[in-house]
Amino acid sequence: MITEKTVPSQIREIKNKPIKCYEELGDNIDETTVRSFGEEWKAFHKFDDAELSRIGDQYFDIVKPEMCGDDKIAADFGCGTGRWTKYFAPRVGAIAAIDPSDAIFTAAAVLENVSNAHLYKASIDNLPFPDDYFDFGFSLGVLHHIPDTQMAMNACTRKIKPGGFFLVYLYYNFDNRGPLFKFVYWLSNLIRLIVSKMPGPIKRFFCNILAVLLYMPFVGLCRLLRMIGVPEKVRQKIPLQIYEKASFYIIRNDALDRFGTPLEQRFTKKQITTMMTNAGLTEISFSDNAPFWHAVAKKS
Repeated sequence: MITEKTVPSQIREIKNKPIKCYEELGDNIDETTVRSFGEEWKAFHKFDDAELSRIGDQYFDIVKPEMCGDDKIAADFGCGTGRWTKYFAPRVGAIAAIDPSDAIFTAAAVLENVSNAHLYKASIDNLPFPDDYFDFGFSLGVLHHIPDTQMAMNACTRKIKPGGFFLVYLYYNFDNRGPLFKFVYWLSNLIRLIVSKMPGPIKRFFCNILAVLLYMPFVGLCRLLRMIGVPEKVRQKIPLQIYEKASFYIIRNDALDRFGTPLEQRFTKKQITTMMTNAGLTEISFSDNAPFWHAVAKKS
């Protein structure tokens, strides 16, 4: 039974944004990963509006105008800092930002002036909403950090109305990449298995080093090639090309996100299609652009 718990008054005063807390997390959750993200988003939550808009355009490039509107209610499943809630809020009448970690308190500050955003501290398998409730839902970079990704996707889509839409981003398994990408991932995953077990401050220190030593050589190469006029189609063959326009703040954040997370899963386009179909979604449309893979579909 999910019970609502009132957030302490000092938190309300600091954040000035009420949060409804539902303490039962359910079984389909890795609590170590949840704590890790809570720590990560406390450290990284200051996003430049222009950069947020640029990155948001990459994730929402396949969202069509008819999926939005002032009469629509949306949900951000696994909102973290609330940055994508903030990005999408102007496109709908109301939006629920949902996260099981303490990052929800950071999101309260990020969304303080977003009047149509409502915050919930809850896990995906204990969502405090009736089925068939939302017109649009999205989960970006979240479900691959949950033990049973299919079950988590099912939980999200149950809350979407028939005829509503669901946007998801899941780490790809390099099924559209060559041997170099796969080798770089193999090496980086060995590092992640070590770094993710470190205490928070030490983990952040090492991830900052990795941002310099691992990310920046590839990013620097891409920036140089762009400067001399090498086409983007060619640059996209280089690992980490997606960061060539990113600030170092974003690169540090994503290094921590990539190497500091205890639980990570990756999926092929075919596997994601199967999961979305099993979740009752149809008219599945994948973006041809990075980040891979993100797709939107209609609930039947």
